[in-house]
Amino acid sequence: MELDRLDQLAAEVFTGYIVRKDLALKFRGQYPVPTYVGEFLLGRYCASTNPAEIAEGLEIVERQMRERTVRPGEEELFKSRARERGSVKLIDLITARLDTASDSYLATLPSLRLRDVRIAAETVAGNERMLTGGFYAEIQLEYDAAIAQERNGRPFGITALRPIQLSKRGVSDDLARGRPAFTTAEWRQLLLRSVGFEPERLTPRAQDILLLRMVPFVERNYNIVELGPRGTGKSHLYQQISPYSHLVSGGKATVAQMFVNNATGQRGLVCLYDVVCFDEVSGVSFDQKDGVNIMKGYMEAGEFSRGRENIRATGSIVMVGNFEVDVEHQQRIGHLLGPLPPEMRNDTAFMDRVHAYLPGWDIPKLDRSLFTEHFGLVSDFLSEGWSQLRSENRLPAVASRVRYGSAISGRDANAINHTVNGLLKLLYPDREMVISDEDLAWAVELALECRRRVKEQQKRIGSAEFRNTHFSYQLGVEGVEKFVVTPELQSTQTIGSDPLPPGQVWAISPGSSDEGAGLYRVDVNVGPGGGVRIVNFPAPGPFRESIKYGEQNLVMRARELVGDRDPRQHEFTVQLRAFDAAKSGAFLGLPALLAFCSALLGKSLKGGLVAVGALNLGGGLDPIYNAVNVAELAVEKGAAMLLIPISARRQLNELSDEMAMKLTILFYADAREALLKALGD
Repeated sequence: MELDRLDQLAAEVFTGYIVRKDLALKFRGQYPVPTYVGEFLLGRYCASTNPAEIAEGLEIVERQMRERTVRPGEEELFKSRARERGSVKLIDLITARLDTASDSYLATLPSLRLRDVRIAAETVAGNERMLTGGFYAEIQLEYDAAIAQERNGRPFGITALRPIQLSKRGVSDDLARGRPAFTTAEWRQLLLRSVGFEPERLTPRAQDILLLRMVPFVERNYNIVELGPRGTGKSHLYQQISPYSHLVSGGKATVAQMFVNNATGQRGLVCLYDVVCFDEVSGVSFDQKDGVNIMKGYMEAGEFSRGRENIRATGSIVMVGNFEVDVEHQQRIGHLLGPLPPEMRNDTAFMDRVHAYLPGWDIPKLDRSLFTEHFGLVSDFLSEGWSQLRSENRLPAVASRVRYGSAISGRDANAINHTVNGLLKLLYPDREMVISDEDLAWAVELALECRRRVKEQQKRIGSAEFRNTHFSYQLGVEGVEKFVVTPELQSTQTIGSDPLPPGQVWAISPGSSDEGAGLYRVDVNVGPGGGVRIVNFPAPGPFRESIKYGEQNLVMRARELVGDRDPRQHEFTVQLRAFDAAKSGAFLGLPALLAFCSALLGKSLKGGLVAVGALNLGGGLDPIYNAVNVAELAVEKGAAMLLIPISARRQLNELSDEMAMKLTILFYADAREALLKALGD
């Protein structure tokens, strides 16, 4: 493997904290431990770019993994070594419990099938996580022959224990100090390499979803759902990368395990781990009927009540599961939260507590070609840095720069802010760095999309309170309002219910003797300069004529259409997109004028609207002779509103009741009235 620029930069900035990620893959599946266990040792012995030092360190790591991990069938060999040598070192998952009969703690080492290993109370008190899900550790196990002779004696005991995680304060400061040396694009690549992926082999969309998976590690009390096809690594990050996350396999959990044991007062998983992930979410169940309600309360407020005490915790809740069908089919037969358990599936109150719904279907099925061979940050350094970032907040630095649209409720804003905060902490671990508008817009749009996906499912269930899902935002005081959609609901071939960006308008040409009616989209961008430039080459003659009439009407009536904005001081770039057999763009003068005005004003037209109308040089409107056909085409293409000249009113009396129920007709008498009715509220 040749070192690229990012490898060299990472080695220079994070000396001692990097490791070649393909080395960690070398141990995956070979030894019965998670990836981060192997990386912990690699970080100790192989944190170098020198091939000789890597080879020497790798030899040590392989020897330790070989000698200290217990493979199936080797249990008695390790026990025998402990007896013959007095003690043995091993790497294992350790859990503990209180044995009330002897008033002492007993540890469990699953790889040796030992359930009654002596352990000091002080050791347990210093590592409380062993009382819930446990953790991986380097363990020194002794054998006491004298105790073995006693009745019910417990000869095995733990004399030393070292958790496999980086126990060092100030790791987040080290992370922050290194960040300014990287561009945002380079830092994204390093993060993805650090969790094992090669970004160059992933689409930008897949990279975004993988970064979203990291947010629960840096954001407290963050609740996400990810559903998608099998084999896309949904649980990989939560099982293999960090000792601060716990995977609940099969979805089975007890209230005592998750929250608190009333009998002993022992805190549960959400108190002891940064992230608790339910794998196979369709099987989530609790041992008590009120388990789901307790979890709903916790997801809302970050606290739960058991007995007389209110207990606060910061663990994030992640639910991952599989779709048995594709997304389009799932939307036809139900909604995208259908795979959740019955108690949650149609509960809009539960859904409201989900901050983000990740589209797992946008991640490719994992194979070795997607894994990196380059350097990344050692997992225990990265996970420790992430854990320390949980106490920080990036929102005060950007709150004044972003405004959310009117469709976003208080709970929506809270959910969106959680996601934005997490993404910005991932990209900017250094709190002193200035967050660029580009990165802020990226984080906001992802957050809006993932929250809107939740709202769309609530709307599908039929709740009227969730009907407005047109999420939007503005960046800066004079920023243009941008609407954010969920890609799976938007078709590029049909008219969606969301407003298009300023300067874009759906239009129907009524056609001519040579071609039928057709759907078009006129896109206009505005910049400094003068004149109109059509980017279609060659531009159809009828469309050039439509643009000429639209431009001349704009110049002649600028004051009443766009106020004090002078269209002659701007250059308009125009593109025509045809979606039917009709390609000429004939009789689109009025839609072209609306696109010019929308671009100049920086305002979107109403969502779901399609405009019809031919202008002449004097500003008059040409009649439409096939208004019923135009209206039927509008319904077929998904329009909710049809903007059409008043002269077509009598024709539209012939529109069938079925069609009339599906379409709101907006009549106009002149261009100014058309613009006023087309602009959003």
